[in-house]
Amino acid sequence: MTDPESFIERMGLAAENDGLSRIAGRLFGALILHSEPRSLDDLAEQLAVSKASVSTEARRLVERGVAERIGKPGDRRDYYTLTSDFFAQIIRFRLGRWAGLHRLAREMQGADENVPRLVRDRFTYIDDFSAFVLARVEDALQEWSERERQPPTPRERRAPRRERSLTPKPVAKRPAARERLG
Repeated sequence: MTDPESFIERMGLAAENDGLSRIAGRLFGALILHSEPRSLDDLAEQLAVSKASVSTEARRLVERGVAERIGKPGDRRDYYTLTSDFFAQIIRFRLGRWAGLHRLAREMQGADENVPRLVRDRFTYIDDFSAFVLARVEDALQEWSERERQPPTPRERRAPRRERSLTPKPVAKRPAARERLG
């Protein structure tokens, strides 16, 4: 098992690979490990970075819907905690980036008829594959949201959250990705 400090550092490295700053990833890792909201002062001290850096990256996580800023009665400081759907928000953000790539490939498909057939086929492949995967991930996120809104069964209430049933519950069909992504 990874110790908390190593986990936080590895989250920083993972965030860099995903286009965020290392501090944002470390901040995310620190928030995962704490059940109570944390002040900027506490987070800056734990991460050994400036309060300004933590503030900037905390705002970035809030903008992405991963964290939320809260206040405490009688305390003027801002506190941060993860949102209840933090991981779904991360996936939604990545999905949005992927959808942008999908739109770009679709634009290139019809850009110039003088483009060699192999190049057009590549853009068609990107379009088809992206539409296929994006639709399924969007459906999975929708299904997860609907699942989370349903009250747990009596058996699930007794079981720890990770042991609750992951059996998919039926959801209404949604339009194909090509129609949604336009």
